[in-house]
Amino acid sequence: MTLAKICGLSTPEAVRAAVDGRAAHLGFVFFPKSPRNVAPEVAARLVEPVRQRGGVKVVAVMVDPSDAEVDAVARALRPDLIQLHGAEKPPRAREIAARSGAGIVKALSVSDSSDVEAARAYQPVVEHLMFDARPPKDSDLPGGVGARFDWTILSGRRFDRPWFLAGGLDPWNVAEAVKASGAPMVDVSSGVERGPGLKDPLLIKAFLEAVGRI
Repeated sequence: MTLAKICGLSTPEAVRAAVDGRAAHLGFVFFPKSPRNVAPEVAARLVEPVRQRGGVKVVAVMVDPSDAEVDAVARALRPDLIQLHGAEKPPRAREIAARSGAGIVKALSVSDSSDVEAARAYQPVVEHLMFDARPPKDSDLPGGVGARFDWTILSGRRFDRPWFLAGGLDPWNVAEAVKASGAPMVDVSSGVERGPGLKDPLLIKAFLEAVGRI
């Protein structure tokens, strides 16, 4: 069974659509440059009803966070996982895990096979890996820009940790992406939006239904 993460949630309607569609992970972005950025307290309110139901993991997405930023998110949100989407090295990932009490998802930007191999250094310190498309050079964002890469470079590779495929996924190509890459988990953000940062509950529903048919 392929698991799905809906990332960049910011409204009760989008969270409800993700939960109703049986997303395994809900992602909240804490990065001021992102159109999906929310305050930790807002994210905490959004996940409160979800936690009462259980069964869904809450993910805090951060980019090269300071200790103070990690502390603020950990205190307010109590995430199950922190997704590191910056230039964090394995020792820093280990520090953040110890500081927050959360597991780590390390996202890596991919353009060729060497980028994939670089992920192996993180395996001893993370719960999950994530392979995302390398954003355009003029982008201020490390992900969530709808870019994609050659999914086949992941085909047949084995990792010690379950991993996510991200980058340019949407309801219409996710089945193809999983078939080409062999991904056990998928992550979507811009592919279920009607505008930058504006999640569409109907697109979330369509994406999760497509994943459910894989």
